[in-house]
Amino acid sequence: MKTKKIIVLIMLLGMLLFGIPKESIAMSHYQTVGTTTGLVTANALNVRQGPGTSYKVVTVIPKNQYIRVFAQIGDWYVIQTEGDYVGMVSKKYVKLIYPTGGVTETTNPSNNNETQNNNELTADEQETFNLINAQRTAAGLQPLQIDSEVQNVARAKAQDMVNNNYFSHTSPTYGSPFDMLKNYGVKYKAAGENIAGNSSNQGAVTAWMNSEGHKANILSNNYNYTGLGVVSSPKYGKIYVQMFIGK
Repeated sequence: MKTKKIIVLIMLLGMLLFGIPKESIAMSHYQTVGTTTGLVTANALNVRQGPGTSYKVVTVIPKNQYIRVFAQIGDWYVIQTEGDYVGMVSKKYVKLIYPTGGVTETTNPSNNNETQNNNELTADEQETFNLINAQRTAAGLQPLQIDSEVQNVARAKAQDMVNNNYFSHTSPTYGSPFDMLKNYGVKYKAAGENIAGNSSNQGAVTAWMNSEGHKANILSNNYNYTGLGVVSSPKYGKIYVQMFIGK
């Protein structure tokens, strides 16, 4: 099965680089889409080997599943599913999720006249952040904003989990999430933490949304700021730490 996926990917990349054969000229126009994330809106969306209904179906994606979108060819998107299938889907049944904003500056609690430098999100952090905010928007909530100090805490916790090979809300180095926030000088009215070990950003968010406690954090009205650390892990693929605060 893995060999077939690789062959399909090579074929699709060849299509992107060299165009579709002339007999499919109506679909040969390649476009970028300005984002990497899409949400399936059809009840069951067919993923095909090429840009048309005559191509073989390789898998089917259920409604409200997130997919990675690489490009557009005519009325079709080149995509990758959570199960690592690569293929093409009709754009009519995919809602593109665009970034809702990057890192914002926050006031340093130790000196109100100074501001923290922006910490740009990595590609993994940005995509996970977008997926989280898409869930909040779908639930009628305001999107979260990145707090640069909380971002520092989340990244430190994620790296600590990898370095010390543990999976827990309590760090042997920093203590509880609330201890960490306090020691980093973060002031808040409410706070929470989600952690995950997963091989994909979509998989991590899906796992959180399928867990009552993690979902409650993501969809809580008590939180309006967040920090998100995603670090490579030899054990899980990636370690995810999302810290939430309400001001």
